[in-house]
Amino acid sequence: MSAIIEAQNLKKFFETPRGTLHAVDDVSFSIQKGKTMGVVGESGCGKSTLGRTIIHLLDSTGGTLKFSGEDITKVTARQLRRLREDMQIIFQDPYSSLNPRMTVEDIIMEPLTISGRFSRRDRQDKTAELMAMVGIDKRLREAYPHELDGGRRQRVGIGRALALNPKFIVCDEPVSALDVSIQAQVLNLLMDLQDQYGLTFMFVTHDLSVVRHISDDICVMYLGQMVETSPSKELFRKPLHPYTQALLSAVPSINIHQKKERIILQGEIVSPINPKPGCRFAARCGYVCEACHEQQKLEEISPGHRVACCRVKEVNNL
Repeated sequence: MSAIIEAQNLKKFFETPRGTLHAVDDVSFSIQKGKTMGVVGESGCGKSTLGRTIIHLLDSTGGTLKFSGEDITKVTARQLRRLREDMQIIFQDPYSSLNPRMTVEDIIMEPLTISGRFSRRDRQDKTAELMAMVGIDKRLREAYPHELDGGRRQRVGIGRALALNPKFIVCDEPVSALDVSIQAQVLNLLMDLQDQYGLTFMFVTHDLSVVRHISDDICVMYLGQMVETSPSKELFRKPLHPYTQALLSAVPSINIHQKKERIILQGEIVSPINPKPGCRFAARCGYVCEACHEQQKLEEISPGHRVACCRVKEVNNL
């Protein structure tokens, strides 16, 4: 199976009064066509910035990025317009990502109008089809965003993202602002659409139960860097990086008879502004050694399972 997204040493830095903020730093990965890659980590780790950099809402600082084998690291305005049809995003907040002055029909129709490839009749027919596809009743065609609940608003955002039949969609925490019951509906909708149209997703979230449900592969980020990548089932069965182990230990278990050991992290989070060389998790890690102050690289421990930790084999008795 071919990779639709390939990133190599991708970087995104921001200049601040205090120095250079390394939001995404030397990240490499690939996403296979028709699959879902989950990206998890605590707030501020750079996962949303990574998604926005991939689809060129933000320009990368360094590294290379390929889409369907084509180098899209630097693109012209004309190339970007074409890419916008193939790469879309579903934003986290359905309350602020929709234009309050536009109706549901106008919001979903807008990409079709901007493309300039559809007649008015075709746009109306396609919009009606998209509304039915994402479960929005046609009686809400003339409704405004403030008249809808959170779940319906997010469905409008999904309909808009699907309007031009994209190949790749970044889902930037699309269910974090929704009630649990509505979360399940939206997640199942996304999975059904993926099966039906062969979509490829990058699913950004801090909710490990959500990412376990929807992802084929998972990347764990910490302060701008990937510390572990693995097939989803493998990661939950045998997490290897100390940070991943701490994250999974915080997930509640429904088995009240199973005693679960919680890993409580100590120490301070280092600043992502002008970070020192070495493992950025070292200040909070219970296995830190002198070698941790050198640059850590992702090393393949088992097929598809890579970890950026110099002591991973020793710590896990591998």
